[in-house]
Amino acid sequence: MHKLRETIFAAVLLCGAISIIWGIAAQLNPNHIQTDAGIGADAGNAYDGITIVIDAGHGGEDGGAQSAEGLQEKEVNLKIAELLNDMLRSNGITTVMTRTEDILLYDRNADYHGRKKMLDLASRRKIAEETENAVFVSIHMNSFPETKYHGLQVFYSPHHPQSQELADLIQQDAQTFLQPDNHRKIKAATSAIYLLDRLHCPAVLVECGFLSNPNESALFATEEYRQEVAFVLFCSIMSYISDFGA
Repeated sequence: MHKLRETIFAAVLLCGAISIIWGIAAQLNPNHIQTDAGIGADAGNAYDGITIVIDAGHGGEDGGAQSAEGLQEKEVNLKIAELLNDMLRSNGITTVMTRTEDILLYDRNADYHGRKKMLDLASRRKIAEETENAVFVSIHMNSFPETKYHGLQVFYSPHHPQSQELADLIQQDAQTFLQPDNHRKIKAATSAIYLLDRLHCPAVLVECGFLSNPNESALFATEEYRQEVAFVLFCSIMSYISDFGA
């Protein structure tokens, strides 16, 4: 499995056409259906019963981290989430996106003053908990006052053993396919990471890179690099489903 992913990914990077992989797959799957809410229904899904919940962190009033050039985390998170969603759905995987637009997920009819972020996180948690056989993948960007730090790192929920398995796959694939100098280790989430601390389904949070690092933020400003990151996540999730979920 690992050698196969490595061969496929190397070929894709060589020809510079990651989008072709899932574009062709979409044409081969004419029964593919996608709703505006991001909830998929695919006839003859080979992975019936498993749903990948793709969580684009932040949104709306909460921009998250920001690069020196003004690139906002919320925008990068959503773009990678959309790419990952398309790749998974084009290959027969049912998905749910917690957000598909630039908003925070709180009830505008409720008393949200001073509670927007907490209500937003509670909404994301509810989506995951109400999704049967969910695998939760939250997409974020990192930032640090010292600009030298870079590289993808994965945090996992301590409440489900398969969370660590998925985190391992993503971290290893990131080093193998995307960042050879990335020697970061996965980490178990503490109570500081609200969603991973409270979810009991397989759940990971992927800090895809540092917007505080000039070189890395410049990469995330490009569609090509966002596709590469999304494709790494796609490969890892597909391996996880094959090895542990199916």
